[in-house]
Formats: sequence, structure tokens, C-alpha cells
Amino acid sequence: MDWLTDIDAAWAWIAFGLVLAGLEMIVPGVYLIWLALAALATGALTMVFDFGVPLQIVEFVSLSLIAVFTARRIFGEQPIESSDPLMNDRLGRLVGQTGTVAQAIEHGEGRVTQGDSQWPARGPEMAAGTRVRIVGSDGGTLIVEPLTLLADEGTAPPSTSAG
Repeated sequence: MDWLTDIDAAWAWIAFGLVLAGLEMIVPGVYLIWLALAALATGALTMVFDFGVPLQIVEFVSLSLIAVFTARRIFGEQPIESSDPLMNDRLGRLVGQTGTVAQAIEHGEGRVTQGDSQWPARGPEMAAGTRVRIVGSDGGTLIVEPLTLLADEGTAPPSTSAG
């Protein structure tokens, strides 16, 4: 156990900071990096000023809080924009798509098939087999409306009548 007492406190803080930085790459999230920076700064300050252990702990806690709250303020004001904001919103991705009523929508509720999946759906009364457009979602339920195709407005060729 003599090796434990021979470790310089500054190098212990630096090693702790590097371990936290390594864990940040393995564990999802962005919280350990701020603690790693605080540990590295504590190691550097301890190396220069040779603080005692109680003051080192107070310094680490203080630097951790400063780092975390500064990062929250900076990244809270300038959030990172996603190139795909609907990545984790499967139902949100279905808005605008078409589907087919699998189980008749009665009293506002039924089931709709979209792609290879069936979803609970809400909308006006519709019989099974009706084509629908997905206009929104609420929780795990799709909100649908009947798919209305353009009505014949004189675009069909005129019928020829013999006679």
C-alpha cells in the first residue's frame, strides 16, 4: 500500500480526468466531459499550488459546477440543430403519407395500415379498405382523413356518342 501514498495528488486528479474523458466517449451524454475538465484543472492547480486534499475536493466540486452551468448556458442558447429532427419520431415521419383503413373507423377510432405496419387511428367514420391521408399523430395514434382525389372536372376526354 506504499505505492498509494507515493502517488502525487496532482497526477491522481489528471488520471481521474482522463478516465472521465474516456468514459465520455463510451457512455452517451455530455456530462462527464465537464467533470473531466474540472478534474484536469484541479490537477493542474494542485501541481502549481500544492493544495491539501480538502481544498482539492472543494476546488473540484466548484470547478465542476462552473463548467456544467457554463456549458448549459452556452449550449442552451445555441442548441445543436439536427439534420433530421424527426429521427426518433416515427409517427411524425408518417405525416403526409397515405394508408388504408384496416379496421373500420367507428366512433372516431379504428386501425390503419401504412407500409407493413398497422397503427391505431382516429378520424371520421370510414369503412375498411378506404384510402386515408395521415395528417398528424397524438401519442401512439395516427390522425387520419379520407384521401380525396381530384374529381373529374372536365379533364376526361369527351365521350363519343353515335347518334
